Amino acid sequence: MTTSHPFLNRLEQAAKACEGEESEFRRTMNARLAALAQARAFAHRRMNVMRSLFDTVGQTEQLEIAVAAAVAALRHRLGWREDSEARTEVLDRYAVVAAAAFRATSESTAAVDEAKSSPDVEQELAAFEEWYLAARAKPFWVLFEHYMPETQLVDF
Repeated sequence: MTTSHPFLNRLEQAAKACEGEESEFRRTMNARLAALAQARAFAHRRMNVMRSLFDTVGQTEQLEIAVAAAVAALRHRLGWREDSEARTEVLDRYAVVAAAAFRATSESTAAVDEAKSSPDVEQELAAFEEWYLAARAKPFWVLFEHYMPETQLVDF
């Protein structure tokens, strides 16, 4: 008959405590890693969308045409072929960001004077992102996460 010795019980408790600490560390590490990965993805999406926006609005000298082109480019990028009230609201608010980008890239004197009195692109983008997060309870940049179903490889 074997009885458990107090010393062995303490070693067992210490081993279980270490397992618990390791599990907790892995849980927090995985959560932090996921948050960092999402932040990286959003930063790249933000950079790419804004780069595209600046390219688009820089191709014309008229504000209305530049904003319309930028809104159309975003609509295309998101794959929005039909309109809805929610999509129209997003595009209308994005138009404000596009207008700020146009003002920032415009070389005309009138646009430069107007840009001095209006918020800059960074402020408008931040306001847009804050609005979207408050209105939809998720960051705007998740809209760019498109699920691509696997397709079968057909060999002819």
